[in-house]
Amino acid sequence: MHAVRLYAFGPAENLTYEELPDPVPGPGQVRIAVAAAGVHLLDAALREGHQGPLPEPPRLPTVPGREVAGVVDALGDGVDGLWLGRRVVAHLGFAPGGYAELAVTEVERVHDIPAGLDFAAAVAMIGTGRTALGIAQFAEPGPDDVVVVPAAAGGIGTLLVQHAGNAGATVVGLAGGPEKTARVRANGAGLAVDYTDPGWPAKVRAHLGGRPATLVYDGVGGRVARDAVALLGPGGRHLVFGWSAEGIGQGRGHHVEGVSESVLGPAMLERAGGLRALELRALAEAARGRLRPAVTRFPLAQAATAHRALEGRGTIGKVVLEP
Repeated sequence: MHAVRLYAFGPAENLTYEELPDPVPGPGQVRIAVAAAGVHLLDAALREGHQGPLPEPPRLPTVPGREVAGVVDALGDGVDGLWLGRRVVAHLGFAPGGYAELAVTEVERVHDIPAGLDFAAAVAMIGTGRTALGIAQFAEPGPDDVVVVPAAAGGIGTLLVQHAGNAGATVVGLAGGPEKTARVRANGAGLAVDYTDPGWPAKVRAHLGGRPATLVYDGVGGRVARDAVALLGPGGRHLVFGWSAEGIGQGRGHHVEGVSESVLGPAMLERAGGLRALELRALAEAARGRLRPAVTRFPLAQAATAHRALEGRGTIGKVVLEP
């Protein structure tokens, strides 16, 4: 099979496309002929040698990637033969191996892909979708809310905009540049604002007519987050789940009097039934058309290009590699 391998921590150029032996599923495992593999900002951090939420940095050499969708083409001992040939999606957990034409995982991690959902959308929902719903469960929006979503054209931001809109909230989406703001507007935000314009907070206040924001879903940090939090009124909620503008592990300090700030870590997803329940819910929401992930596709052989584009904020929605 062909796969993308990392031999040394460092820049995206360290990702090499090469041929490796086909993996063989062990007892209780299935092998998936990969049609789509998810790329996450965390993958880029791990590529550079950061530990992130993992117990330790990846052991080299490694095949990165933890989200795959495709067709089951081989079974390990003890796996029901009915799995063979089924369209499936799986999050591999802490185990790598997704950037490849073939991937092996435990059958307990596998979900059938609902009818009408393609491989790229399924792989977006198994990781990014479950994360978006895991975040929202800590501050569910309602019809009386004014929700501000920084990075609203990103994978998680796209889904949070839709989720808040489905709940009847007034949604303000922030994104960088006219192409991204157009996508955010088409995605259902009542107002889509270019955060590279220094005057964007005034535009939001004018649109709201003096009404304060009540909830900020903050996955970026930095100046954009500080300005977004300043839009909150007394009793507002600031939900922090990432810091891409500040780097892995950096602190916040965006505290505003009268505003509650909650900082979520990886363990947040264990709430409300755990990871598998969130994965099932995310796939079901996508199958019903309530959540529609945006996807930017790259060939598997161009994984390094995909990483550079993601790190440079040159992508929209979930980044997916296709063999």
